[in-house]
Amino acid sequence: MSALRFGTEAPRVTLLHGAGLNAHTWDTTSLAMRQPLLAIDLAGHGDSSWRSDADYTPRTLAVDVAAALDAWTEQPQLIVGQSLGGLTGAALAATRPDLVSALVIVDITPGIDVSAGPAALRAFYEGHTDFATRDELVDKAMSLGFGGTRPETERGVFLNTRVRADGRIEWKHHFAHLVAQALAAHDPGSAVAPSVLHETGWDDMAAVRAPITLVRASRGFVSEPDAAELRRRMPEARVVVLDATHNVQETAPAALADLIASTAAGTPTGSGL
Repeated sequence: MSALRFGTEAPRVTLLHGAGLNAHTWDTTSLAMRQPLLAIDLAGHGDSSWRSDADYTPRTLAVDVAAALDAWTEQPQLIVGQSLGGLTGAALAATRPDLVSALVIVDITPGIDVSAGPAALRAFYEGHTDFATRDELVDKAMSLGFGGTRPETERGVFLNTRVRADGRIEWKHHFAHLVAQALAAHDPGSAVAPSVLHETGWDDMAAVRAPITLVRASRGFVSEPDAAELRRRMPEARVVVLDATHNVQETAPAALADLIASTAAGTPTGSGL
């Protein structure tokens, strides 16, 4: 397991990224918070190892996160998880409540409908999985509407790729390779197999005893019916809407940092619904 450590004191906040991302997705949010924290590369992402069984479901990932927290933290953490990281955080809080003081879930629920996302992702990942230059990936990402400005996209691609021994560029995260393999086999069902969804997600959420905040991105994946279902199942949960896309930590880092910091301080802010 790999992680980024911000600050010199023991962290009170741990950040978990979404599928296909890495710990660096939190860089701007982390710098805005100005407090010690830990940003973990989930298994199969960033500089953490790929799983030989390709099992990246939240409960499996939570076991690895628990081991990392046992080794790298000294007190229960405010867990902030975006997308896949949010469901992983819920699984962690359900199975290791001693490690979690509060849970912030960013733009995900177990019942979310992600049907709008896979088409663009399939177009992005289909074909070969290695490239001559990073510029190829930047051009493809921008043509499909991923990333922001070119410099921002170049930074994201640089941090999410590596150079192989033969000089070719490949993605660091395992998901790109799994999706490409499934598409090559003409199995669209398997192409979305490394999904953030898991049938036990609601069971995990129901088992969480720590306070829960759902951050819903106004231009993200969580719809109002999705948020309403979470409120129905967990009436004590707080729901906050931020003006952002699905990757809130990248498109509204200051607002998210304020929300996380106030939650950590026990004085939650934001437009709770």
